[in-house]
Amino acid sequence: MKTLLTLALGLASASLTFAQDEPKIKVSGYLETYFGYDYNKPADNNRPGFVYSHNRHNEVNLNLGFIKGAYDNGTVRGNLALMAGTYTNANLAAEPGVLKNIFEANAGLKLSKTANLWVDAGIFASHIGFESAISKDCWVLTRNIVSDNTPYYESGAKITYGTSDNKFTVAFLYLNGWQRINRLSGNSQPAGGLQLTFKPTDKITLNYSNYLGTEGEDAVRVRRFYNNFYGIFQITDKFGLIAGFDYGTQQIAKGSNQKNEVLAPVAIAQYKFNPKWALAGRLEYYEDANGVIISTGTPEGFKTTGYSMNIDYWPVSNAVLRLEGKVLDSKDKIFVRETIPVSNSSTLTASIAVSF
Repeated sequence: MKTLLTLALGLASASLTFAQDEPKIKVSGYLETYFGYDYNKPADNNRPGFVYSHNRHNEVNLNLGFIKGAYDNGTVRGNLALMAGTYTNANLAAEPGVLKNIFEANAGLKLSKTANLWVDAGIFASHIGFESAISKDCWVLTRNIVSDNTPYYESGAKITYGTSDNKFTVAFLYLNGWQRINRLSGNSQPAGGLQLTFKPTDKITLNYSNYLGTEGEDAVRVRRFYNNFYGIFQITDKFGLIAGFDYGTQQIAKGSNQKNEVLAPVAIAQYKFNPKWALAGRLEYYEDANGVIISTGTPEGFKTTGYSMNIDYWPVSNAVLRLEGKVLDSKDKIFVRETIPVSNSSTLTASIAVSF
């Protein structure tokens, strides 16, 4: 009897150990619906061309919805997420076929038994900027001008190293281009990037990211070098501040030493009244005088200041209701109000976002 009992306990222990060693597969999802009203009343119900998220006017629509499966056994990891929404239509218009519906698809392998060193390849979120396509994870409802006009996603491979105390992370990236899954036809040059993240405390994050690549077909391609800096500071439990600055250059023509510039500072402040209510304000500026990324065809180009404020209500931890008002004020008349060029744009946006 004692022998049988010992055998049973041994089998139970082995079974428990096996269960603990089994890799975990997690299924999650996200869904965000919104209503946006542009007081310039665009006739085709599309916001201006430099807006890629929450970009429809005067209609209730889906900004982004996805289902994701994630696998991680400590040595091998992978992610696959399929999506739909107006974000998808706007940001992946240049991608062929079913690639338009891929939010994330990557696989990774740990390169060291002792160090936190990984290589990942596939399609993944961009290494540039503090905002993602998942609005619920951002302090403000709609995206900054600079977030909408830097990559949301990228494809290629990356090597990532993180220190054991999780305070410092570095990533080296080999990419197919500036927000591209497929490389541009006729362009034979890969792109690259670097990301350095330092978290001296759990309330401070400092980040530098860059991108180096070429735009256009080989015969006329020009070099782009882009830099992104930001800091996230949780000053108190209730008050936080984000400050960012982007600076990019691009050759005027192939072989030229002359460059056009893009610069974009942004600041966001958030105050949490309690776990259910939060208020956030944003001040931003974006300057692209020569149409490197945003082309206007006007004398001064794109020189636009933005102001916005939003209020959030979290009825439960995985759902948020948001309301945001935003004003964009440009040096030139780059907007259209009932066929008349104007220099400003005002919008009101409401959203419901749920994660599971």
